[in-house]
Amino acid sequence: MIDEICADAAQRMQKSLEALKQAFAKLRANRAHTSLLDHITVSYYGTNVPLNQVANVAVEDARTLAVTPWEKQMVPAIEKAIRNSELGLNPVTAGMVIRIPLPPLTEERRREMVRVVRQEAEAARVAVRNIRRDSNQTIKELVKEKEISEDDQHRAEEAIQKITDSNIAKVDEILAAKERDLMEV
Repeated sequence: MIDEICADAAQRMQKSLEALKQAFAKLRANRAHTSLLDHITVSYYGTNVPLNQVANVAVEDARTLAVTPWEKQMVPAIEKAIRNSELGLNPVTAGMVIRIPLPPLTEERRREMVRVVRQEAEAARVAVRNIRRDSNQTIKELVKEKEISEDDQHRAEEAIQKITDSNIAKVDEILAAKERDLMEV
């Protein structure tokens, strides 16, 4: 039972790390990457679908993304979705290909992005700590119901704390790598 609680906590903390990685993928560094457009949805016959399901997204060069829709009538909808995204990008249409030039980042914008990245990392740390709290609460309830002993409780709490420390260290590693990436000129 304790092993199940620890495994569940580890799995949920891993999901928090994955969510952090996805959030960081949306924040661009100095080079083009297709994951930059992953969260953009396009209206396709009345349904919002991810951009990569209605078009091919490719890196044309270090500062340009190319989006090639599978259907010609999707070009204006895709262009509008990219313009309306919070990325501040200006797509340029040439026939069936939508090119998205990425402007160079200023020092001020880099620092602003580092602040955003730190906020995201802190949110991930809080999520990991909340999972620890929930798991510890579950263990305390088991002690109240006399399903496990207090010694088992202490061992389980120590195990959960080790898992928590490990995951927070991973958050810090991911944060440090993203900060280096953002500040690289």
